[in-house]
Amino acid sequence: MPLPRLIATGPSGLATLEAAWPVFRERACARLDALETGLRAAEADPELHDIGYGGLPDADGWMSLDAGIMDGASQRAGAVAALKGCRHPISVARLVMERTPHVLLVGEGARAFADRQGFANEGPLLSRYAEEKYQAFLRGEIEAENPDHGGGDTVGVACVDAEGEVAVATSTSGLAWKIAGRTGDSPVVGSGLYAEHRVGAACCLGMGEQMIQVAMASRVVARIASGMDPQSACELGIADLVRLRPSAATVTCLVIAIDSAGRHGGARTMDHADFHYHVADEQGIRRVDPPVVP
Repeated sequence: MPLPRLIATGPSGLATLEAAWPVFRERACARLDALETGLRAAEADPELHDIGYGGLPDADGWMSLDAGIMDGASQRAGAVAALKGCRHPISVARLVMERTPHVLLVGEGARAFADRQGFANEGPLLSRYAEEKYQAFLRGEIEAENPDHGGGDTVGVACVDAEGEVAVATSTSGLAWKIAGRTGDSPVVGSGLYAEHRVGAACCLGMGEQMIQVAMASRVVARIASGMDPQSACELGIADLVRLRPSAATVTCLVIAIDSAGRHGGARTMDHADFHYHVADEQGIRRVDPPVVP
């Protein structure tokens, strides 16, 4: 039987796993509870600048959040995009999966659904850090197209339980200063996240437009389904991305995956300190720096 195991992307992935692992360790069948608990911890932390409350706003000065969750056992998913005024988009995404026949709710519709589920509207949700950065952006001190602004990435987390069932979830504040309504890959099933029953799960980090246009997460899981190990599947996924979209070689993209046996892997387009992943299991939490695929 595979060890219960979690993997998560980027710097905020460590905080996510620190909150998720105790839940998963105590109840290894509680896949979705563990993923949601971990992402909620990251979403609420103002010191984490790639997700939730600690992230950076859109060009209109609002936190516009995306999240998604998918369970391999049921092959069901739920997601929200461009959700405003809600600190925990991952919890709303899970309720979309569990309480509606739909997969993705966006914008005002996502906000109305959150209202009906009892989530208070907290307004723009700008932390002090975000407010300071936004004012600098308005003064022209930060270029909208400059990716080095200290925010705008994703936390993706995937798991396999003791029975070999997989699940995956994502949450993001999206690109800083984005056009209001812009949605990246994180809530898009097949692109930013994907899980398949008794096969594996994958999630992505980086420029969402690139991942969407090659359906990265499902591409990687399909290779695992064909018998490939997760490391090789991720490396070929990145190779496909650069082959099909050569411009992707100039931006940082990362995909990670885990299979039903607990094997994991990852690959990236560039060597960037923030584009790594962490693994949590009975041996503890450790960092993995995946290979760069040219």
